[in-house]
Amino acid sequence: MGAMSVRTESSAAHRAGFACFVGRPNAGKSTLTNALVGTKVAITSTRPQTTRHTVRGIVHRPEAQLVLVDTPGLHKPRTLLGERLNDVVRTTWSEVDVIGFCLPADQKIGPGDRYIAAELADIKKTPKVAIVTKTDLVDNKALAAQLIAIDQLGKELGIEWAEIIPVSAVGDTQVSLLADLLVPMLPESPPLYPEGDLTDEPEQVMVAELIREAALEGVRDELPHSIAVVVEEMLPREDRPADKPLLDIHANVYIERPSQKGIIIGPKGKRLKEVGTKSRKHIEALLGTPVFLDLHVKVAKDWQRDPKQLRKLGF
Repeated sequence: MGAMSVRTESSAAHRAGFACFVGRPNAGKSTLTNALVGTKVAITSTRPQTTRHTVRGIVHRPEAQLVLVDTPGLHKPRTLLGERLNDVVRTTWSEVDVIGFCLPADQKIGPGDRYIAAELADIKKTPKVAIVTKTDLVDNKALAAQLIAIDQLGKELGIEWAEIIPVSAVGDTQVSLLADLLVPMLPESPPLYPEGDLTDEPEQVMVAELIREAALEGVRDELPHSIAVVVEEMLPREDRPADKPLLDIHANVYIERPSQKGIIIGPKGKRLKEVGTKSRKHIEALLGTPVFLDLHVKVAKDWQRDPKQLRKLGF
């Protein structure tokens, strides 16, 4: 008989792994990511497809590290870009350790939710957690009804929910409880990222996302997806004193047709100036350094349908 080892709580194995949140546009995925990570990492928006790249937020805890992978929105593909996004989504789902399906408390389960849930039902191995978001917007009775509806949805489609969790990221309600519930679903593993990392996206991609978000603000109806942003270079300005650094960022905003140029630039360039001012504030907050932002609008003809352009724009 060998000696029995008694493991105390403190020496319990460290866990680390990946989770992704899915849900229809505006289901509260990015807000939840930001609340968990404690910093604005993902791009919040009321429209689909703004988080095109896998932006990851990282939740560091003494006993675990939860890496949040933000998959692009899953939607019925109409273009080459759409199909490629859906492939990325399915691959990501099968590779993560847990999937959080976000459903807003204040909206009835609709066709968009069913479409995603049906796709989720096909991914057999990955545990799925139903997260009821925006609970601060409803009363207890409405919340209870939503919890029952989600339970039903799972039964209908053959999804076994590992948990059904109500949260309000805005009021911080149960956000850390959510992390507590996700952590045990991760494999035992040393930390995957250094302590200080909040996101492993190259800064240029995040900067491009912030510019794209600002550029879409107010023109979404006219140009919903036909904006791509490429940061050409980010260089510290030379000859600056160490305590007064300045970062020069040169970026191009690509649109599909010449007719869209006027919409982005606006009368007398006013609109583009606003985009610059707004995104510069976010970029400075993200990078913690003053920024000079040089923005140009360029036409990349029908980039959504052209594989060569898609590659150049990072898809």
